[in-house]
Amino acid sequence: MAQSRTDKSWQGIKLATFEAAADPDAPPVLVTLPAAWGGKAADALAAILPGKRMLHIAEAAETWIAPIAARAHAAGLGETIAPGLHAILAAHRGSPSGNVWRNRAAGQPGFLFNPSAYLDEAGLFDSAALGLDVRLAVTALTLAAPAEHRLRIGFTDLNLFLARLGLAYDSQEARDLAVTLAGFMGAQADIGSARLLARGAAPGHRIAPAKLPERCALPGLLPAAITAREEAASLGQRRHETLLGFLNEPEIEALLGAEQVNFAPALSALDEAGGLAHWALHALAARGLTTQSALARMIGGEEIFPLPRAAAHAAMHDALAALMPAMPARPAAPMAPRGASTRESLPARRSGYTQKAAVGGHKLFLSTGEYKDGRLGEIFIALNKEGPAFRGLMDAFAIAVSIGLQHGVNLENYVEAFTFTRFGPAGIVEGDPAVPAATSLLDYVFRNLAVNYLGRTNLAPASIDEADSVGDGAAERAPLLPLDLPAPAPRERRRNLKLVS
Repeated sequence: MAQSRTDKSWQGIKLATFEAAADPDAPPVLVTLPAAWGGKAADALAAILPGKRMLHIAEAAETWIAPIAARAHAAGLGETIAPGLHAILAAHRGSPSGNVWRNRAAGQPGFLFNPSAYLDEAGLFDSAALGLDVRLAVTALTLAAPAEHRLRIGFTDLNLFLARLGLAYDSQEARDLAVTLAGFMGAQADIGSARLLARGAAPGHRIAPAKLPERCALPGLLPAAITAREEAASLGQRRHETLLGFLNEPEIEALLGAEQVNFAPALSALDEAGGLAHWALHALAARGLTTQSALARMIGGEEIFPLPRAAAHAAMHDALAALMPAMPARPAAPMAPRGASTRESLPARRSGYTQKAAVGGHKLFLSTGEYKDGRLGEIFIALNKEGPAFRGLMDAFAIAVSIGLQHGVNLENYVEAFTFTRFGPAGIVEGDPAVPAATSLLDYVFRNLAVNYLGRTNLAPASIDEADSVGDGAAERAPLLPLDLPAPAPRERRRNLKLVS
């Protein structure tokens, strides 16, 4: 562990200790890492390496770097792999997948890069450094998992990278840049894999040159990608079957400070604390705007942070899919826009009536609200003796019917649906001569509305069944022939015998 503490990659970096946890219910973990990385990165490291009480980023990195360096030394690959891997991590440029951190060889090991870490404040992109780091990552992953012939070399937080360059996510320029970046990284990975094959490590796989866009908004990246592609093609074959791909490990992306996973767009210009997100601040800087000037423009009606169209994420996915063998699921197609509401509001002062009635001895009040032309627009049903749950359900039902009426549902549809519904209370109706009996409270309500708003006095009369309960009604007490009658046989059962064929 002493080597990790003195590795020059970590010297001069201000460290801080955070109280982190893999999840809210887990015990706290003391995590020491660069102060600029923040608490989210500490939580991510605690999730990557669960079960620890204390973690130091340099020491944790040494646990997976040291075995790789030992194998590199045994294979005669030089002594620079360990410092190089420490440098990638310390500069926040990249990280291996979780299985590498945990020294587990299986499961398509990967390496994730943060392209924004290679872009300086002047907008110059260090493609040479990225190329060397990608080659080093291929070597490291091969040494960590020699039996794996499929790797996942990818990038994260493309949204921030585009914002720093002043490119709109849903533009063709953004997609061309993403494809060029993937093509450059793929060609560099091909070169690293082909050089391992030259050492006789495995049977080879043919290198197929990637198709690159004709233009790229980032100066120097397209020529670098073309040069790397030509060098890879000249080598002919590589050790691995596939090399590029995105990780499905949000904790690795959080360790690198990514706000958006892989190539996903931002859905808001605000962060979790309610301030401007990191990408939004860089988008303002790319346009030469301060937060004060941006606020003034927003007050003036200008849209400062236009969010991408719903289909932009899928378009970016389709653009990258030709180069990246391991892709996340394609974003779902955007839903068709919902039509404008056609709700017809009731007048502020409206007419109607309130009917007091009792159904089977249970009182209710039915109130209506009408449009100016006399059409029914809303109903209210107030109950007296029922419990709070039943009253609440009846209130919600009345609101739902009212909303339907105000959106053009015909009252006839409700009458056909809810008359003759059968549940207690039911029976003789008192207080409303227009409805002599009802099979339920809802049956009464819509019989009343049918009479008063539709003029329908010809509805079939309600037939009221005798009160019965499950397992104790007359029908249930009737024996089924040819079974013998139980003794003694009550007179009621003899009256209700059933003949069963």
